[in-house]
Amino acid sequence: MTVIGMLHSRKNPGNVKKAYACAAVSKMEGVDFFYFSFGTVDMADNKINGWRYDNGKWIQQQRDLPDIIINSKSPKNDKQKQIWSYLKNKCLFTSNSVGSKLNVYQKIIEGKQFSHYVIPFFILTKGDEIFDHFEKHKKLVIKPIKGSGGKGIIFIEKITTNHFQIIYGNDNETLKKNELPLYLDHLLVTTRYIIQPFIKSTTKEGLVYDIRLHVQKNGKGEWETTLIYPRISANRKMISNISSGGFRGELQSFLIEEFGDEYYNMKRLLEHFSIRFSQHFESLYHHKFDELGIDIGIDANQKLWIYEVNWRPGSKHREMDVAKNQVEYAVYLAKANK
Repeated sequence: MTVIGMLHSRKNPGNVKKAYACAAVSKMEGVDFFYFSFGTVDMADNKINGWRYDNGKWIQQQRDLPDIIINSKSPKNDKQKQIWSYLKNKCLFTSNSVGSKLNVYQKIIEGKQFSHYVIPFFILTKGDEIFDHFEKHKKLVIKPIKGSGGKGIIFIEKITTNHFQIIYGNDNETLKKNELPLYLDHLLVTTRYIIQPFIKSTTKEGLVYDIRLHVQKNGKGEWETTLIYPRISANRKMISNISSGGFRGELQSFLIEEFGDEYYNMKRLLEHFSIRFSQHFESLYHHKFDELGIDIGIDANQKLWIYEVNWRPGSKHREMDVAKNQVEYAVYLAKANK
């Protein structure tokens, strides 16, 4: 029997919905599953003080190292990094990092096939460089290279020759031309950013939205689309990411509302794109992925634009759908590597 371990940062699996979902799917699939956190790993004795779900409750018990690990969380400190390296040398991991936004964009461009879906980008090295980009675009976005979840994204719009509006989360302010480079230089002290033109992906009512394409490997090791859904900004915010205040809609009703008679063609385009892109994107790396979250915008001409690619997309309220593929792929991968 394949033994799957789920590595997470939280000590108690009762606080992790995905843990219960994976435990339930594993039970149905006849797979031995247990949950553990970094602090429960005994590197000296090659043991883990993990949690097993049985008869409606989580029971803690000492376990041998599993055949494969669903590595749900990255290490945050030196001790966790040490444990991570130890486990990776001993066990298979299902997930691998895609790298930073910059790395993802560069990979796609080098791969050529999907390069025209990448929004043009430039690395911001000093504040006054931004004025060159306002010669072609009225509105720009600056994104932290290592950011995620819509955090740290800043929108800058040229209002007049001498005035620029800054939108950051719920805050906005107007800066004079001589103040803008100083504002950006202050940010660059601690964070690296890229600049991109603003892509207008909005509903008929003017709300910013993007589309999340959640793809996973199945029990045959093949890509399939698990979820596709729109994420729509709340109260006309510029960020549609759910963790930043947006909300999730249902795909079909959203597409009917926004694209009318073309909704079915758009749905098929999104489904086709999600698989083709995932297959190509994975080919650009030396390692494999188990799931991807691809965030795209759709402009007024119905052209798709890639905002970012995530290697651990969220699955809130859809945990069972995601867990089924996650467990079946882990079993497939473990057997394939025996």
